[in-house]
Amino acid sequence: MRIRTSFPHETTHDDVRVPMPDGTLLYARVWRPLTTEPVPAILEYLPYRLTDRTAPGDRQRPHWYAGHGYASVRVDVRGHGDSEGVPGDPHAATEIADGVELVHWLAAQPWCDGRVGMLGGSWGGHDCLRIAALAPEPLKAVVTVCSTDDRYDNDAYYLGGSVLAVDMHAWAATLLASACRPPDPLHAGDAWREMWLARLDAVVPFVHTWLDHQTRDDYWRDGSVREDLGAIGAAVLAVGAWHDPCRDTVLRLVEHLPADRVRGIVGPWSHPYPDGGRSPGPATGFLQETLRWWDQHLRGVDTGVMREPLLRTWVSGSHPPATVYDTLPGRWVGEPAWPSPAVTTVAYGLQGAPVLVRSPQHTGVDAGRFRPLGNDADLPPDQREEDARSACFEFAVGEETWVLGRPRVRLRVTSEVSRGQVVARLCDVAPDGSSTLVTRGALNLSARHGRDRTVPWEPGSTQEVTFELTGTGHAFPPGHRIRLAVSSAYWPWLWPQPGSQAGFTLEPAGSFLELPVRARGTDQDIAFGDPERSGPLGVTGGVAADGWSPATLDEPRPERLVVRDVAKGEWQLEVDPRPGGTRVYPDGLECTEEALETYTVDERDPLSARTRSDWSIRLHRPEPAWDTTVRTRSEIACDGTDFVTSDEVVCTDGGEVVFHRTWEKRIPRTAG
Repeated sequence: MRIRTSFPHETTHDDVRVPMPDGTLLYARVWRPLTTEPVPAILEYLPYRLTDRTAPGDRQRPHWYAGHGYASVRVDVRGHGDSEGVPGDPHAATEIADGVELVHWLAAQPWCDGRVGMLGGSWGGHDCLRIAALAPEPLKAVVTVCSTDDRYDNDAYYLGGSVLAVDMHAWAATLLASACRPPDPLHAGDAWREMWLARLDAVVPFVHTWLDHQTRDDYWRDGSVREDLGAIGAAVLAVGAWHDPCRDTVLRLVEHLPADRVRGIVGPWSHPYPDGGRSPGPATGFLQETLRWWDQHLRGVDTGVMREPLLRTWVSGSHPPATVYDTLPGRWVGEPAWPSPAVTTVAYGLQGAPVLVRSPQHTGVDAGRFRPLGNDADLPPDQREEDARSACFEFAVGEETWVLGRPRVRLRVTSEVSRGQVVARLCDVAPDGSSTLVTRGALNLSARHGRDRTVPWEPGSTQEVTFELTGTGHAFPPGHRIRLAVSSAYWPWLWPQPGSQAGFTLEPAGSFLELPVRARGTDQDIAFGDPERSGPLGVTGGVAADGWSPATLDEPRPERLVVRDVAKGEWQLEVDPRPGGTRVYPDGLECTEEALETYTVDERDPLSARTRSDWSIRLHRPEPAWDTTVRTRSEIACDGTDFVTSDEVVCTDGGEVVFHRTWEKRIPRTAG
């Protein structure tokens, strides 16, 4: 990472409050170049607290853009950080309407020339697309990173029609803890406590809403730009990562948006921005590439970015399994169109006699983190144990085979029960037997006719089911084997279906693995600059001034720990999501965060599945004295008919409990 210290422009920044039509004030930080000429503005709009949580990255990205002649603006979503209002469901209509107002407000400022761009990763990237689909006139360009166009089947909630136990639970628990954090009196002023109590009074566990909508109904469709990609009027640079669950959004955007206003990049990275140096690399000059986009579409400068291939992707070379990589082998390739004329579907027929697929319920403990962040234990380890719990079909690799796009399986399945799920994993098996996960996909059998409906399986019937795996770019070398592993369980990614311990019979005759095979020797030269940012904010880690820490910090613990109770047949996965420990900011703020997630299942009983997440947060400033804590507990269990959720929040100010509430709710298992 190159730290840049000099820029074409000197910069300044100010904190402002932006009024919404209902009078709510949103908290914003504006970095601007010191110039008398109005300039284009770039908006980043998030709930993640610009004065603490995202402050380090904000110092390095917006300052960099301002140094290159743009006004760069970070705004907290209402009900979060130091913005007024109360938190709502993620990406709710009010949030998107506020974003449109922000675009118009920016365009009207005397220091703005009327042209606005939007940048966002994950949550912010999704809002970019939603706001662009409403086509506010000043919004000319967006850069969306690791975001989704389909909230139901390409986000944190459902996969193939099944509940994403690992991420729906973890994400709901994280957002509950986040929504309960107080405003900072240093920025929100004397009204901070009143604002905080109003938030706490309004907050409800988000998981209630998500589990209330177990098929792709209007709730999910209304929040998904995939429903009408043609409504997006701004030029879109879509950036994804092969280790991020939302990478298929990039493939759909470059396929369906007009080629004169879209470009896509998919790299080897995980969920964070591709210039941050997190595993896996190589990192790239993301800011320089986005500057080309802004200059082209906000200033009208021909930077050559629209002469780049429609889609630039990384094709990973074969690599041994590991949970973290500094840099993956591979190369960049360019596609002039998508679907690419260089990609051909090759069908591999499954061979052998019918096989009973009856996976133990803990199949999936080696799945890795659903949304990897570059931590040491995020990526899936060697898959041999998972493969042993699955039905495997192998195909020898005679010459190097490049796979680019979304593999698909067509499987003939016989099930004796009305509910269940099929999971398919594609692995690269080396001569030494090690198995590296390449990609995977899943299907809830009741969603085989569409994610918008539930059609129970007729017990005893044989049917063909077809589903895609998530996109990938991977080169299988000669002498390796392509392995398709099929299982009937995948905990804790997927919530087990009642009766799924019976499994299903897979008939290889008439079943196929279809791979999008890319021709070699049709490559363009693709290159990116080295990563570059402004200097860091100066946040330090360590211990709070008074030595405070939650009890869970007293002893170091693994990031991911699998515990097996042999006598009970029970498996427990403990996950430390590493939210940051203690961080000390230049303004004196001390922020301490600690969390622990547990996922438990009996290997024989799908109804034994349960999850728990505990969060402990302290926001503290020694001078002037301010000391608040947020503690939350979130749990989900199930029986044959219902999900059972339990949540608790306890908040203190100066040691005094100011809020304590619990929620208990049963939600019918209609599909997931």
